[in-house]
Amino acid sequence: MRVLVTGTAGFIGSAVARKLLERGDEVVGLDNMNDYYDVSLKEARVEPLKDFGRFVEVRGDLADAPLLNEVFSRHRPQRVINLAAQAGVRYSLENPHAYIDSNIVGFQNILECCRHNETEHLVYASSSSVYGANTAMPFSVSHNVDHPLSLYAATKKANELMAHCYSHLYRLPTTGLRFFTVYGPWGRPDMALFLFTRKIIAGEPIPVFNEGHHSRDFTYIDDIVEGVVRTLDHVAQPDTGWSGMQPDPATSAAPYRLYNIGGNRPVKLMDFIEILEDRLGMPAKKEFLPMQPGDVPATCADVDALSEAVGFCPSTPVTEGIGRFVAWYRDYYGV
Repeated sequence: MRVLVTGTAGFIGSAVARKLLERGDEVVGLDNMNDYYDVSLKEARVEPLKDFGRFVEVRGDLADAPLLNEVFSRHRPQRVINLAAQAGVRYSLENPHAYIDSNIVGFQNILECCRHNETEHLVYASSSSVYGANTAMPFSVSHNVDHPLSLYAATKKANELMAHCYSHLYRLPTTGLRFFTVYGPWGRPDMALFLFTRKIIAGEPIPVFNEGHHSRDFTYIDDIVEGVVRTLDHVAQPDTGWSGMQPDPATSAAPYRLYNIGGNRPVKLMDFIEILEDRLGMPAKKEFLPMQPGDVPATCADVDALSEAVGFCPSTPVTEGIGRFVAWYRDYYGV
């Protein structure tokens, strides 16, 4: 297939693009290379993709509708994986407009291009953040998610609603994936594992929010990639049993699906730090702090629906995943 992958310089996007190229697909990769974090890391993620003759790189922004129209017109992607977004819960408190431009305007442009170019399947990134004030664990795609706690989460919920409209009106098959705390080699510098590793090696204290009482459904990058690619191959279909009297938020009479994609094994933050200390061979100086605005105390993914649909089965234990990250970090930064 020819697949458009947006956000190919990102953590997940670069890994997904590589997986598709390795199995023989053609990939058109779009990224705006913004400076939300170290651009050189983004460049380094993309560089190996250029070794594949079936990779086409496009530098540009989802919010640029004419550019996106040209990409679709010139390359005619059969399927689309939209992973480009302004990420981060905390940053949405500082720069809300960036989230509207990328996550709302940009996603609208993707939907319009998919509609007018008869895209076979749109797979897009949602987030576990949409569960917001929900406390019933594990989080299920059949739960109501109308109480987001950050603008970032609200934009991801909006993406799901926008996708449903296009699935209903234009029969565009769409599948949203709610990612749960992805980690691993080539990860984002603003995420806990990367941040903690850098500070521990530098001898600086690490910020431990919620006084260390967090727990997260950490999901290793290879498991995420496997789930994304399997979902791409499993085109969303209408749910013939769907009822407007008892509507399931995760399915529809339209070709629309939502899935959680997580490790399904929540880890306490203090246990996570202890494993990292062991893999680094260094103790962490800890600065215990209260909960941050927009944050939630715990996440846990119910992945039964995705497992049933595509055979998704996360297999990387956090002890192994953290070890692989530490090995990559030491090699990449020479420390």
